[in-house]
Amino acid sequence: MSGMGQEATPVVRKDIPERYDGRLKVMGKATYAAEFPVKDLLYAVIVQSTIATGIIASADTRAAENASGVVKVLTAFNAPKLPMPKPQPPATRSTSLLQTPDVHYNGEPIGVVVAKSLAEAQHAANLIKYRYKPGISQLDFMGHLDTARLPKRAGNAPAKQDHGEKDRAWAKATTVLEETYSTPLQNHNPMEPHATIAEWDGEKLTVHDATQYISGVRQSLAKTFALPLDNIHVIDPYVGGGFGSKGSMWSHVALCAMASKVVGRPVKLVLDRTQMFGPVGQRPRTLQKIKLGVDANGKFVGIQHDVLMSTSKMEDFIEPSAKQTTMLYQCDNISISHKLVEMDIGVGTFQRAPGEATGTPALESAIDELCYKLKMDPVEFRLKNYAEMDPGEQKPFTSKHLRECYQQAGDRFGWSKRNPEPRSMKESGRDGEKLIGWGIATATYGANRSSAQAVIRLMPNGHIFIGSGTQDLGTGMYTVMAQTVVEELGVDWKTVDVRLGDSMLPKAPVSGGSQSTASVGPAVKEACNQLKLKLAAAAVLDPASPLHGTETGDLDIQDGALFSKKDVSKRETLVSIASRSGQAIEAMGSAEPGEDAKSQSSHSWGAVFAEVEVDEAIKTVKVRRIVATYDIGRIMNRRTGLNQLQGGLVWGIGTALLEVTELDKHHGKAVNANLGEYHVAVNRDVPDIDVTVLDIPDAKFSPQGARGIGEIGITGVSGAIANAIFHATGKRVRDFPITLDKIMSA
Repeated sequence: MSGMGQEATPVVRKDIPERYDGRLKVMGKATYAAEFPVKDLLYAVIVQSTIATGIIASADTRAAENASGVVKVLTAFNAPKLPMPKPQPPATRSTSLLQTPDVHYNGEPIGVVVAKSLAEAQHAANLIKYRYKPGISQLDFMGHLDTARLPKRAGNAPAKQDHGEKDRAWAKATTVLEETYSTPLQNHNPMEPHATIAEWDGEKLTVHDATQYISGVRQSLAKTFALPLDNIHVIDPYVGGGFGSKGSMWSHVALCAMASKVVGRPVKLVLDRTQMFGPVGQRPRTLQKIKLGVDANGKFVGIQHDVLMSTSKMEDFIEPSAKQTTMLYQCDNISISHKLVEMDIGVGTFQRAPGEATGTPALESAIDELCYKLKMDPVEFRLKNYAEMDPGEQKPFTSKHLRECYQQAGDRFGWSKRNPEPRSMKESGRDGEKLIGWGIATATYGANRSSAQAVIRLMPNGHIFIGSGTQDLGTGMYTVMAQTVVEELGVDWKTVDVRLGDSMLPKAPVSGGSQSTASVGPAVKEACNQLKLKLAAAAVLDPASPLHGTETGDLDIQDGALFSKKDVSKRETLVSIASRSGQAIEAMGSAEPGEDAKSQSSHSWGAVFAEVEVDEAIKTVKVRRIVATYDIGRIMNRRTGLNQLQGGLVWGIGTALLEVTELDKHHGKAVNANLGEYHVAVNRDVPDIDVTVLDIPDAKFSPQGARGIGEIGITGVSGAIANAIFHATGKRVRDFPITLDKIMSA
């Protein structure tokens, strides 16, 4: 039987006609974490510190406790004691659970108020009077670079890597470029803020939590409250974006559960927008020194990429900004390092494409600068230094079609018409003269897979249940799971009932690292395969079946029916087999990376071209168009896949020109902790975006040929825009975001 008991070629070739969850969302019927109806619900808010470091000397809660509607006020002086497990990212992070009076950063949770209404809880929280013994805070990143230390690891690799003979390499260089680039602190701003509802039933805890990792929240809560895993149920069928911040359990989740336990009633705790700055992670600030050396032919002889970044004194988090530098271009001598500068700030965490999103703007800007020194076309230079295999790990790539990306995107953009001289491309009109700039950068992100499981049930009425303990962040996991079932079993997608976001379902990994489709998809595929085997076995043994006596190896499946390949007149629908059994037929599927994953290097690739318009008279920069082509393996669903790439490109505009978290230098408070002052790209900032994909399956990476797509879209964009701005103005800005004042003073 085709696909039974063996690894088949990718089968998801035809998109289902709409997003599986689309109608529910536009009709307001998709229930998010904070929206679950719970009886006798109370409301909690966190109280945050107003100093960067020190000790709470006292907390006067009398006015708050006597305020209308208040049920309980918790501080470090009356909170129940907890085991406080050691942080094990990504599931468990350093959390502030009112166990000590210590303050580690401005905005740290130092209290919880529970009341009958949200307004009453918020009012009472403002009545608590804290008295501090402030410590000496470290908030000046640039002033403490000399304290930087080298951690053991940066992500999954050593923090310092040397490949080849870097010292001897520089002697061969005929042209050398050395420059420093910087990126700022940035905070996550998904549409849905963090939200939790906690409810106890004896020693059993049910939690509705806005999370990218239901299994991780379950694990973290079990450790925090010293409970068996089976006592904890985490539910979150829909997530309104996460971008990494919801990949870990933060303080508010456990504090909500603690408050619920103390008051003996369900409690809801939703962070407001300002509380998204500090207690739930941030992208670290970086300072990146890059040194590039080439020979007389323009080929790399040496690459050095050294990164200094901010980290919290509570817990190390490393943004591996130089990791792509070890494999993106062919070079025998590559050196990278990552060092940490400790500060009194909140814990850093994953933000979309951690590492590549901050590292590619620096590397791709440096390459553009080198191309100008060499008087060489930036595309030609990249092709000249094209890596056929991973130069850092000395492994073959599972699949790489970056050349085709350069060609296709370049042709669509019209790159051959570019005048390479800065300030040479201009347009004149009613509003005066505009400078036009074109830039290019390479996009990349690692391809990741983890073990995952799925369960499938064919019901007697013909409906199919498919479930996995994964998450849908708005990325399309519901659609991909349904589509996989449709293609494997040949059924109508409207008969497929997809369930996810429930820790009682078979385990799946965190929805991060662009791994969900590549991990869960093969598990769903295998579950379908196991169901086929069960149905085939039932049919050939059942005298009432038209397939009775047929060999299972002779059976195939098409249009929701099993049939004999030798005699196609012999066929029976899956519905008929299931209805005759009178009960659901269930099968499990599991999938995990094979041994090949250790011997090969897997990445996704892209080429991004950007056009900008600079009006020096009125001091404006506008991104006019972006053209990008990606090699991301097989695109499982074009509608959801292109949507993710477009979203990443839009965010890349924000990181290039807008996004920065500004900290008060004296108290460590984020002074722009709102969407009015923390600027992100909005509709008016979004230009014409032309996105294409090669759609070439990577069968060596996964059974379905798909690689991750969620994060690569943000990489490369900032570099392309930075390079376009230089081409337009002749001014190089190396400190992101590239704001008008920096351009004018460059």
